[in-house]
Amino acid sequence: MAARVTHSQPTGFGPRDILVAAMMNILWGLNIVAVKLAVEATGPFTAAMLRQAIVFIVCASALRIVPGKMRELIGLGFLSGGVFYVFVNWSLAVSDNVSALAIAGQLSVPFSLILAVIFLGERIHIVRIGGIALSFLGVVLLVFDPSAGSEVTGIALTAAGSFIWALASLIQRRMAGVPVLTIYAWMGLIGTIVLLPLTIWQEGDVLKALPTLPLRDFGWIAFSAIGSTICGHGAMSWLLQRHPITSVVPLMLASPVISVIAASLFFATPLTPIMIAGGSIALVGVAIVTIRTARAKEHQG
Repeated sequence: MAARVTHSQPTGFGPRDILVAAMMNILWGLNIVAVKLAVEATGPFTAAMLRQAIVFIVCASALRIVPGKMRELIGLGFLSGGVFYVFVNWSLAVSDNVSALAIAGQLSVPFSLILAVIFLGERIHIVRIGGIALSFLGVVLLVFDPSAGSEVTGIALTAAGSFIWALASLIQRRMAGVPVLTIYAWMGLIGTIVLLPLTIWQEGDVLKALPTLPLRDFGWIAFSAIGSTICGHGAMSWLLQRHPITSVVPLMLASPVISVIAASLFFATPLTPIMIAGGSIALVGVAIVTIRTARAKEHQG
């Protein structure tokens, strides 16, 4: 998630904009592979805690008290920096078919819209309702796939993580004007504080063995922290400063496709016809919700 920013007048996408958008999608798309490898190398909670610690270290210079926004920053750090990663990394620890989790992870978009309707009074019409229905239908289809049906626990944990992300997105809407690096500094700090006791409790032996962990395994965690979290979301913020939200948001839809394909190729898990159908249906639903919501926000602005 990135802070809401005010974009300048549209200037058209030049080569540099296209390159930044491609980098953003590649970083986000490959992140699920990096997180899975980090979880296997350390443990779900250790990997999450180290990721947030790295985010904090990189962004620490931007940490500052933001008058009138501290309650939101603390809440965002607790949910998006801590609890969210508990569910996501746990789901990866108990699952083999990572592609199925990449599809289920798209539920954060319809969840976010549903919560906005309930708590913020946002009004939606039949098109976005249909998009929500398609998103859930695509994920439900995974249960009927022999290669993904055994991952019900992982899919459920991913769905729970997506719901936490959606809750955090309600708070994110109140962060207008707060620098992105300041947001991530607080998320990294609070996320580390939230995850450290859980890590000590569940994976204390892993923490003691960290000095012997190969640099390659630290690299997967650093990729998630710096590549996906800081650079990926920083790229999106940079694009939103230069172009209308309706032009930028559709570009994000490439990342789940990259995630599904990359996970299938890297971990040699099959992409069956049912998975492809479910993923396609879910992606269409997410695209409808994402693009229509972006247009609604632009008209309001």
